[in-house]
Amino acid sequence: MSRSDFPPGYDESRLLSNPDPGSGYPPSAPEYGFSSHGGPPPYSQPGGYPGQPGGYPGQPGGYPGQPGGYPGQPGGYPGQPGGYPGQPGPGGFPPPIMPPIAIPVVPTDSDDNEGFTTADGWDSTQIRHSFIRKVYLILAVQLLFTVGIVSIFTFVDSVSVFVRKNPAIYWTSYAVYFVTHMVLVCCQGPRRRCPWNVILLSIFTLALSYMTGAIASYYSTKAVFLALGITVLVCVAVTVFCFQTKVDFTKCAGFFAVLGIVVFVTGIITAIVLSFKYMPWLHMLYAGIGAVAFTLFLAYHTQLLIGNRKMTIEPEEYIFAALTLYVDIIQIFLFLLQIIGLAQR
Repeated sequence: MSRSDFPPGYDESRLLSNPDPGSGYPPSAPEYGFSSHGGPPPYSQPGGYPGQPGGYPGQPGGYPGQPGGYPGQPGGYPGQPGGYPGQPGPGGFPPPIMPPIAIPVVPTDSDDNEGFTTADGWDSTQIRHSFIRKVYLILAVQLLFTVGIVSIFTFVDSVSVFVRKNPAIYWTSYAVYFVTHMVLVCCQGPRRRCPWNVILLSIFTLALSYMTGAIASYYSTKAVFLALGITVLVCVAVTVFCFQTKVDFTKCAGFFAVLGIVVFVTGIITAIVLSFKYMPWLHMLYAGIGAVAFTLFLAYHTQLLIGNRKMTIEPEEYIFAALTLYVDIIQIFLFLLQIIGLAQR
């Protein structure tokens, strides 16, 4: 057994730190990992002491905690952009788009459409004002509930992660949302009969709120706040415009019917295409079309609510009026959120 097989003694360890140039010991052995002058390499040398670049795992290319190393940096750990499939980043799963929905549009001829009448059908201005107050009160409760759900999904990380890991709940809520929406829009009996109308509207609001929160959990807090602020400004501006303008959107029911069909078909095609290959530009295009379309729908449904245009909603249809305005506002928020979120990537 050779001498090199044993650790150095006390005297030899002194030679390691203060070698005698004339002794020839210790060797400048690459096999020992020593530097050429016989001592240990200085800490500042690359590839030498652990803790420097390329050496100790803790520097770029070494320890898994730097870019390309530890899975916690871009491209590494699934929790950063491009890694975890819940983040809107390259290489991860894209955020879901809002599934297409059918837009309820009132025909021009009110005689063929139960629940709607002309402006002359109102008995008095007092009834109209009471109807408007009731609709906006219901709408305020719906929006406050949705804002609360979105806040929880945005600020509570555990809830956000749970939502992204369980997309089946999202699609279940969409099924509930779609069924309750169709019942409230197409069936006059449940829509006017209390307490069934309130129960159905509550279930509908809960389902759509969950969907809104689930989609918002895929985007940053900054994007959510920007989309929320812009949505508030757009809705206030559209409402004030509808109360002041002489333009009658209720005369253009045919145009809104076609626009609703276009948005519905575009949503189906976009959802199918993006399910096979995610294309951000297509997602952005669909979001832009949807934001403009639902802003127009908000103006149309607001004038139906006001009651001083050619077509208006009957006083008994306060559930339908609140539902349509609520859907318009939520859709505007979701489309703006997708535009802002995709632009920040």
